[in-house]
Amino acid sequence: MLADWLNLKEQLRHYVLNKIDDVDAVDDILQEVYIKASSNLHQLKSQDSLKSWLYRITHNVMMDFYRGREMHDELSDSYVDEVPEEAALQKMAQCLRPMFDCLPEKYRLAMILAEVYGLPQQVIADRLGISLSGAKSRIQRGRVKFKDLLLTNCDIEVGREGIVDFKPKPQCQHLAC
Repeated sequence: MLADWLNLKEQLRHYVLNKIDDVDAVDDILQEVYIKASSNLHQLKSQDSLKSWLYRITHNVMMDFYRGREMHDELSDSYVDEVPEEAALQKMAQCLRPMFDCLPEKYRLAMILAEVYGLPQQVIADRLGISLSGAKSRIQRGRVKFKDLLLTNCDIEVGREGIVDFKPKPQCQHLAC
């Protein structure tokens, strides 16, 4: 394998140089290719396909290289002040409350007990006079229906920390806070 690697290394180097914008990373990529090829030599079906096999490994290692280089924009310190605090979340919760009334009766009460009051599902089942699996099913289906309502009626901006902004769409101003 080493003799074949030495014969193909320069071709692979040119291939990587044409695809990668970081010249310093080329040797690292080639080293990773050699390690992977040496470790997985048993997967090579025939010596005739060595060249294409090495190019495939090289391609995969380059893709891993690009995946590992996440591009991040630097955020200013003022952005930290814009992250919603508890008061903003409470305001949003008040905006969402009228949307529970849009759910079918079957799911409304189960959702209010679970999501607004935070009751355990067994307690909800006892209060509604249904089985635990019935309560779980109602809550799960209620969540799906509630999500559909949100996506249909609201503009929601989501950031890394969760929901950043929320407002009813113009046709749904009756749901406004």
